[in-house]
Amino acid sequence: MPRAPQYWLFKSEPESFSIRDLAAAPKKTTGWDGVRNYQARNFLRDQIKPDDRVLFYHSSVDPPAVAGTAVVVRGGHPDSTAWKKGDHHFDPKCSPENPIWYTVDIRLEEIFDEPIPLDALRREPALKDMVLLQRGSRLSVQPVTKREFETVLKLARAGSAKSKKGKK
Repeated sequence: MPRAPQYWLFKSEPESFSIRDLAAAPKKTTGWDGVRNYQARNFLRDQIKPDDRVLFYHSSVDPPAVAGTAVVVRGGHPDSTAWKKGDHHFDPKCSPENPIWYTVDIRLEEIFDEPIPLDALRREPALKDMVLLQRGSRLSVQPVTKREFETVLKLARAGSAKSKKGKK
C-alpha cells in the first residue's frame, strides 16, 4: 500500500533563498540544504519522503508569509555543503563518512498570486494548532497537517480571486 503524502512547512529568508530563486533553479528543483538544527535534520533525514507537500514560507521579512508550495522529489540524503570548506554551511565535524546534516530535494509547484501573511494565518480558526503559530516555534522545517495545508491553499485561492477581481 503506498504511503500517503505528509505535509510540511519550510522556512527560508528570501534574501538567502526565495520561492522565486526556486522558480529560477534548473527544473525548478533544488536541495533544501543548510539546515543546522537537529530536530529539523531528523525530519529531513527520517520522515520527509518523495511526494510529500511543502508550504514555502518566507521568514525575516515584513510581513512573513507563505509564498507558495513545493513537492519533495528526493527524500533525505547527506547535505554535502556541510563538508565543503568555504561553503556558508560548512561544519568541520562533518565528512562524507560522517554526514551529520541532511537535505531533501524539492520542486516548485506554485507561487501564490498573493502570499499569505502570518497575520492572516493567525486569524484563521482552522489553523489555531498549526506549529508555525505556536509561541516559540522557530524550526525551519516543521510538520503541517493535511487540513492545515488545505486551509492555506484555500486562503491562497481566495486571495488570488480577490486580486483578479480587483484587476478587472
